Formats: sequence, structure tokens, C-alpha cells
Amino acid sequence: MTARIGIITFPGTLDDVDAARAARRVGAEPVNLWHADADLKSVDAVVVPGGFSYGDYLRAGAIARFAPVMTEVVDAARRGMPVLGICNGFQVLCEAGLLPGALTRNVGLHFICRDVWLRVASTSTAWTSRFEPDADLLVPLKSGEGRYVAPAEVLEELEGEGRVVFRYHENANGSQHDIAGVSSADGRVVGLMPHPEHAIEALTGPSDDGLGLFYSVLDGVLAC
Repeated sequence: MTARIGIITFPGTLDDVDAARAARRVGAEPVNLWHADADLKSVDAVVVPGGFSYGDYLRAGAIARFAPVMTEVVDAARRGMPVLGICNGFQVLCEAGLLPGALTRNVGLHFICRDVWLRVASTSTAWTSRFEPDADLLVPLKSGEGRYVAPAEVLEELEGEGRVVFRYHENANGSQHDIAGVSSADGRVVGLMPHPEHAIEALTGPSDDGLGLFYSVLDGVLAC
């Protein structure tokens, strides 16, 4: 069996090709999903990649969450399909209500583009099961609206339920609680601001640490 990982493309998406390449690197079959698609083509998991969907008009992810393909993604996620949102994809998942909180302008209001160290704060998700607890990952960060914010009660819930998935070692964008990524209550949906798909081989990225997310979901799919 070959796992099929759907990669969504919205108008303005930039990192769909990179996400597809990461899927291929772990032995999965990437499946192109267009924003107007009304079905998910029998995929086993979905990646909502980074970029500037619909030009980030209104606010990042606000229009993309109404795309026909996202209706299908929301329904599938609520049935347990693994979904990963990266950067703009994280913003889309928050707008769609699959993840709590929001992403807003970085502290200092500057676009940040550099490699960052993350700590794996939870290995109890569909996308992090391959990692050792507290593992350190070196991956690129590139965003202008990457600061994670949420009401105090939501932050308390995330911390109490172990749903903070990644934390920054050095918090460059001002995210509350140093949060770089969070998960849904069932651990099937994960969003993070840094880009694991750009860290899949040392030749072209800072490390191959990002492969762990894709191997993790592959393990889960093949075990079913």
C-alpha cells in the first residue's frame, strides 16, 4: 500500500511543490488538490501548504477557508483524517475552526525569514509520533503574520491537554507561550508556522529534521 497525501493549491500558494516533494521523499504519493475541488480524491492525509492564499486579502487565510476543497477538508478532519497546516496553511486551519487561536502580525511588524530551532513539545499527534520527546528541530521560518495568539482560557486548555506541539527556542515573532504549533483535541490536525517541507535534506535546507512529520503520518496511515 502506498499512502496518498493530498497537497492543496490555492491561488497564491507557494509551497505546494515543496510539500509534494517531501511526501515523495518518505515514499508517499502526493496528490494535487485544487482549491475548487469538491472531493479529496481518496487521499489518506492532507497538507495545507504555505504561501499567500488569495493574496492574504482581508487577513491571512480568511478567504481560503471558504474554498470548496476546505469544506471537504473540514468534514474529513472531523472524521479523523490527518491534516497538516504549514505557515499560511496554519492560518487557514485556524480560520476554518479546525485549530484554536489566530496568527497575527509579528512583534516589530517585520517579515521574518531565517532558520529557527524548535522543540517538539508533543509526540502524541499524527504528525509527530516519530520524534523523541523534546527533540530539537532546525527548520526555516518565513512569515509576516506568524505570531500565535489566543485567549487566556484557550492557552490554558492547550497547555493542560498537551496540545502545544512545537515551541520556539528563541521566540522571534512574539507568539504567546513561545508556541510554534498546536494540535486539535484528537491530535489528528496539526498546524505550525515554520516550514518542515523546506528541511528534508541537508543539501537544500538547514537539516532533514522536517522529514519526521511526514514519516509520522505515513506510519499512522500504513498501520491502519
